[in-house]
Amino acid sequence: MRGIVERLDFDGMGVVRVGKREILVPFTTPGDVVEVRKWRRKKRKLIAVDFEVVKPSPKRTEPRCPYFGTCGGCLLQHLPYEAQVEFKAGKLSALLGIDVEVVPSPVIYGHRNRIDVVISTKGIGFRRRGTWWDAVDIEECPVFGKTSRRVLRSLREFIDDHRPSLYEIGKNEGFLRYIVMREGKFTGELMVNLVTSEGSLSEDFPSYFDYADSIYWSVNRTQSDVSYGEIERFWKSEFIRERLDDVVYLIHPNSFFQTNSYQAVALVREVSKLVDGERVLDLYSGVGTFGIYLAKRGFFVEGIEVNPFAVEMANRNAELNGVGAVFKVGEDRDVESLAEYDTVVLDPPRVGLHPKLVRKILKDEPRSIVYVSCNPKTLADNLRALSEKYSLEEAVGIDMFPHTPHVETVVKLKLKV
Repeated sequence: MRGIVERLDFDGMGVVRVGKREILVPFTTPGDVVEVRKWRRKKRKLIAVDFEVVKPSPKRTEPRCPYFGTCGGCLLQHLPYEAQVEFKAGKLSALLGIDVEVVPSPVIYGHRNRIDVVISTKGIGFRRRGTWWDAVDIEECPVFGKTSRRVLRSLREFIDDHRPSLYEIGKNEGFLRYIVMREGKFTGELMVNLVTSEGSLSEDFPSYFDYADSIYWSVNRTQSDVSYGEIERFWKSEFIRERLDDVVYLIHPNSFFQTNSYQAVALVREVSKLVDGERVLDLYSGVGTFGIYLAKRGFFVEGIEVNPFAVEMANRNAELNGVGAVFKVGEDRDVESLAEYDTVVLDPPRVGLHPKLVRKILKDEPRSIVYVSCNPKTLADNLRALSEKYSLEEAVGIDMFPHTPHVETVVKLKLKV
């Protein structure tokens, strides 16, 4: 059946109306004429799996990545970047009920500071879109940058020389499973982390990556298909560093850091601008990304994070930067009192705030809240609940994720008087 893409849904999929049905078509844009031959049902939605753009929209642009359309990473490279930002601003405005400006990324290729590449019998690359059992073989990832080509070339040389078994997706068999690259965009430092099943790794493995600043071997001893494991050994530096303005952060294979360093700068600046008073609670503090940046600017900061390793890294980062911020292990909903802080900074996971924490905020009534969200849908839900006592003062989107439908949002809430 043939139809015209009317619009993009919030997930960046083209919407084609056929009779009373709507079919979602990936990698399309409004104005495309598409022929849909096959679709599947997923969570009450119809998603095209066999389709063709028979007449492209004039709104399209040529994707830079040769794997676009098959790789599951980027969905919007066929849209000019200005249109991507406009789409995200419209999405935030619709979900939050107010006009929201989105700050574009100053770099839209080579911006990602981390990629997780599967090593499998199907290919060395990323999952094929719509599958968990297949992979797209790649030579380079343009959103990470040219370093990815060098690392993948070295990996293939190692495999050619030593012939280790590659992971068989779905069977949980094979030795080599993932190679994870992390790069400090402002420091130029590179980390390579090889994730394997249990077994022995050739002693000369690090020699293939002698240009990297940090080389790791991690072992995944579980049945889970994940790109991390227990640290078996590392060579050269234990960490790489990233710098956001005057703050330096240590990066470890098992620690989280914002994946777009160029926009991470915009993010920490925006949070710093919105914070009121002197005493700040950094909730979901992670490795101290916000807390240490704020402490460097004279705020008294305490941080709480459920992950003990992240807390350890946050305190190391605080010491490295010479600030007195203190980070402790704790649950988001178990904070004793929020009232003693002038501002509470919230950066929860995609599921948003725990209902118990929402109730505690409404009870304790901290004067100011800065909420950082990677999921505008759960953010909107939380804002509706908090509107009982809080007014929305400011909201801005920050495009951390060019070529994807995702967008980071920062909002400031003030206690109603």
